Amino acid sequence: MTIKALFLNCSLKKSPETSNTQGLMDKVIDIMQDEGVDTETIRIADYNVAPGMTPDEGIGDEWPEIFEKVKESDILVIGTPIWLGEKSSIAKRVIERINGGASLTNDKGQYLYYNKVAGSIVTGNEDGAKSASRDIIYGMSHLGFTIPPNVDSYWVGEAGPGPSFLEAEGFKNDFTKQNTRIMAYNLIHFAKMLKEHPIPAEGNVVNS
Repeated sequence: MTIKALFLNCSLKKSPETSNTQGLMDKVIDIMQDEGVDTETIRIADYNVAPGMTPDEGIGDEWPEIFEKVKESDILVIGTPIWLGEKSSIAKRVIERINGGASLTNDKGQYLYYNKVAGSIVTGNEDGAKSASRDIIYGMSHLGFTIPPNVDSYWVGEAGPGPSFLEAEGFKNDFTKQNTRIMAYNLIHFAKMLKEHPIPAEGNVVNS
C-alpha cells in the first residue's frame, strides 16, 4: 500500500532561507519515510498563489499544480510560523484555496477530501501555537478531512524576542518530540485505515 503525504510549509520565507517550520516538519517527515510513506514538501512562498476561493484563479496562479498534489495525497500537513499570535497569512490563504475545491466530489460523489487525513505543525517565539493549530485542524475537518487524535505538533519559545526552533534546538524538547512521534504514527495509521476501509458513500453523497 502506497501512502502519500504532502507537507505545505506556510513560512513567510522563500527558499533557500532557513525555515524553523521546516525544521519541525522534517522531524515528522523522517518518521514517515522510515515507515515507507512517500513524502513531498512545498514551500508556498516559492510560488505565486493568488488570493481567491476557486481551484484556479487564472493567469499566473500557481495553485492549480499544488492543488493536484493535494488531491493525490492521503495525508496533508499544514505547517505555519506564529506571527502576532496567529498562523501566517500564507497559511490562511492556503486554507482558503483548499476551500475552493471543497465543493468538488470524489468518484463516489462524496466531498473531495473524504478519506484523507490532515494535521498541523506550528513554531514560534511566543504563545499562539494551540490557536493556530485549532484554526487549521477545524478548517480541514470542516472541509472533509479526517482528523486523527493528537496530530498537532508544535514548539514555542519564551515571551519576547529570542531564539527560534532551530536556534534553541527545540527538537530536543520532550513534549515536542513526543507529539511529533504520536502525530506521525496516528496520521499514517488513519491514512492506511481509510485507504483499506473508506467512508461508505451511503448517506453522505453530495446533492443526493
